[in-house]
Amino acid sequence: MKFTEGYWEQNERANAIYAVEALVVEEIPGGMKVVAPTKKLASRWAALDTPTITTEFTSQRKDVISVRSYHYEAYKRGDMRFDLNCDPQDVEVEITDKFAVMKAGRMVVRVDREEFTITYEADGKKLTSIGFRNQGYMQYDRQVASKFPGDAYLRADYKPYMVTELSLAAGECVYGMGERFTAFVKNGQAVDIWNEDGGTSSQMAYKNIPFYMTNKHYGVYIDHSDNVSLEVASEKVENVGISVPGEELRYHLIYSDDLKGVLENYTDLTGKPALVPSWSFGLWLSTSFTTNYDEETTSSFIQGMKDRDIPLDVFHFDCNWLKTFHWCDFEWNEETFPDVKGMLARYKERGLKISVWINPYVAQGTKTFREAVENGYLLMRADGKGVWQTDTWQPGMGVVDFTNPGAVTWFQGKIQSLLDVGVDTIKTDFGERIPTEVTYYNGANPESMHNFYTLLYNKTVFTYLEKQLGKNEVVLFARSATVGSQQYPIHWGGDNSASYASMAESLRGGLSLTMSGFGYWSHDIGGFELTATPDLFKRWLQFGLLSTHSRLHGSKSYRVPWLFDEEAVDVCREFTKLKLRLMPYVFSKAKEAHMTGVPVMRSMILEFEKDPAVTYLDMQYMLGDKLLVAPIFNDESLGKYYLPKGRWTHFLSGEVREGEKWYEETYDYFSLPLFARENSLIPFGASAQSAQYDYMKDVQIQVFALTEGEETNCLITDQKGQQSLEVKALKESGKITLSHDEELEGITYLLKNIHEVESVENGEIEKTASGLIIKPKAASITILLPR
Repeated sequence: MKFTEGYWEQNERANAIYAVEALVVEEIPGGMKVVAPTKKLASRWAALDTPTITTEFTSQRKDVISVRSYHYEAYKRGDMRFDLNCDPQDVEVEITDKFAVMKAGRMVVRVDREEFTITYEADGKKLTSIGFRNQGYMQYDRQVASKFPGDAYLRADYKPYMVTELSLAAGECVYGMGERFTAFVKNGQAVDIWNEDGGTSSQMAYKNIPFYMTNKHYGVYIDHSDNVSLEVASEKVENVGISVPGEELRYHLIYSDDLKGVLENYTDLTGKPALVPSWSFGLWLSTSFTTNYDEETTSSFIQGMKDRDIPLDVFHFDCNWLKTFHWCDFEWNEETFPDVKGMLARYKERGLKISVWINPYVAQGTKTFREAVENGYLLMRADGKGVWQTDTWQPGMGVVDFTNPGAVTWFQGKIQSLLDVGVDTIKTDFGERIPTEVTYYNGANPESMHNFYTLLYNKTVFTYLEKQLGKNEVVLFARSATVGSQQYPIHWGGDNSASYASMAESLRGGLSLTMSGFGYWSHDIGGFELTATPDLFKRWLQFGLLSTHSRLHGSKSYRVPWLFDEEAVDVCREFTKLKLRLMPYVFSKAKEAHMTGVPVMRSMILEFEKDPAVTYLDMQYMLGDKLLVAPIFNDESLGKYYLPKGRWTHFLSGEVREGEKWYEETYDYFSLPLFARENSLIPFGASAQSAQYDYMKDVQIQVFALTEGEETNCLITDQKGQQSLEVKALKESGKITLSHDEELEGITYLLKNIHEVESVENGEIEKTASGLIIKPKAASITILLPR
């Protein structure tokens, strides 16, 4: 939110005051407190009629400085607070006439008392700072005060905002803030952290996260569920401006040695992504959104995929499993599905998992609506005139109040009714269109509940499924999110369109989301709105099946590949099977995301932050740390991509390319820029029929461009994520040593960049078109290279 008119002048509606000197400083438990008047005090008399801004500094976790700045101390906004995993750190405070300094581990807060500058440092270097007119308080829209009755004399009917502006250095780039479809680097953007159903082609977002990080190795988490407004070098171009409604601003400055470490520390604070079941990484097929379908339709889709040898792991029923005007009453449409339990049992016999669509809105005229009204389970109107209702989306619908424990139990009972007939997982759609002119059971501020709502909604469903199905056996397909929602994955990108531009903006959104603490991300292959051309659909298939989760879904038309052309069937089959064989690699990266918070799909800057060429790259990404993917975003079959330093091997063709270069070349529909990083071991699975199989049996370790004298390894995780086994490789002195844990059964090695060897100790060798295959006879083998 902008409060200025240019750099020097204030907006006349803002009534701004700023901290100008740290007059009073004192040590408090766990930190220090600074009381700053809003004008220089030349005498004691000057203290009269002078507001103050108070700022408290503590350290709530290692490598985190926590800040609370406020104007009126007793102001209560009633906002919802996110659960944080706090582990307060010991600090040292030193106060002199000139400076107030707090040290917390390797982080330092330094306050210049006279000039009122706040500098945040780590490892002896400056991260960011607050300076002249950067810490303020606004009474927005307040009228000029008068002494006369009825005027604004001592009235409090204004909109208060707290404001902090953190400096940006030259060349410093800002990333994150949730799934944003605008430019990947956020400099120059005004961002409102306010969830809306705005599609993928606008500045609005379904998943707004008040967290950003920069290429200077720090992040800022603004600890508010309300609308956080950020001016990212867009009001004062040397600063990130942060404003929140109310009399208090809380944020945490998070540091690490690299960007991955910042994400690890942020998710230590706000929660790690859950480990989702291995089957969820397989191909999902949906009925699509507003299409007409019945059991005959769905069965024909499932059989059609089998007849064409396209492996399918999940079948999804979208909206029309419910009756018209009954969204979402949890009652199957008996006219189109007279034998739900039998139908789902037949599908599960085929090895399928079953997903169904829900949302937290209940249409009037249904038994479910009447139950909710009678028990007080819906949001109420702020004017006291009963249940809040709207005709937007469904006629007279109400919104479930998840602050009511009774409503939570009732809603979970509805989820149980789906499990009882054979449903395995839930698509938790919506959660963004949450009204503010309402009252909640727990009395929460409705504006702070607007974003917070999705956390309660998805937590209600996820935790119940986890209770019934077991830990690491649960996955959602959620659209909305806020802070902490990464604990209840997965999330998909929302309503995109069938165009290359929308495909690219979807990837931008996904990379911004994974830079915000989310481990996984998906999107509608081929676009949700409109129907893709066969060309676009085939290119989107490549992209979608090299994302963490892959779903065929649309709006008004089906997404089975044979409706596009026969080649689309072949492309779908080829890339589905490629992904399934990559599951030992992908699932190990999912386990890593669960343990560390570092996502499976990674922006180039996250993996190669020392390479200045990747700072702005948002049309390619890393799948884990070893595979580079550059989807094709044009109808000319042109792949345009950048390879960082090192030797890169095309995963499909075996062709080797040198890094630190840009490339442009054409690809058919069965290929795209997909490169393995130098010195990589990538486990390749034995099965291409399902995402759920034994990753530790008959696994092939593909060996890429080993670096002389540098050991490398890979971990192979079992399909439950409970056990990990290690494979190691070392090339030195004309030989390669490969070793693996004894428990790996049927392991082989494929040497992708080596075509001749002199001999193999403890192993057999076979020449193939793909490279040399080594079958070890022991847990450690040595390969002598030609001299």
